[in-house]
Amino acid sequence: MISLDQVLVVDVESTCWEGSPPAGEVSEIIEIGVCPVEVATGVRGERRSVLVRPSRSSVSPFCTRLTTLAQEQVSSGVSFAEACAVLRKEFRSERRVWASYGDYDRKMFERQCADFGVRYPFGPRHVNVKTLFALMHRLPREVGMAEAVRIAGHRLDGTHHRGHDDAYNIAGLLAGLLAR
Repeated sequence: MISLDQVLVVDVESTCWEGSPPAGEVSEIIEIGVCPVEVATGVRGERRSVLVRPSRSSVSPFCTRLTTLAQEQVSSGVSFAEACAVLRKEFRSERRVWASYGDYDRKMFERQCADFGVRYPFGPRHVNVKTLFALMHRLPREVGMAEAVRIAGHRLDGTHHRGHDDAYNIAGLLAGLLAR
């Protein structure tokens, strides 16, 4: 049974390159940012970062410039399977509605779970905040997360392209939409 008291907002950061990935490497999750939102009050919970050790790629200088995450940091992270277990155990992710800004995060989890044979850590209900925001604000197209924060009359909190900070900002957008 799905619990509707909170929405678990998730934002992932993945290995990336300025151009194509080096031969034999694929983009994979290196950080899972999480921030729960209380549906009744719109109060955001504590932001959390789970660093994930990549096994099929390494952090490029471009990726470090974008996310501030370096190879040394993510090398000390947990495996992807352990990160999914953290979501299930500490956030009850299988029993909650979860949300992300766009479909990228959902697709990355689906792909990595399939690639590694890891049980999908979420329940069946996903909210795409990017689409919902555009619809609720009657925008002609979807906009990036930083632009949505600006449209909502707020400023980015923390470092853009860090999972825990982006999850916190997305949770703020979702809280505003829930209040409407």
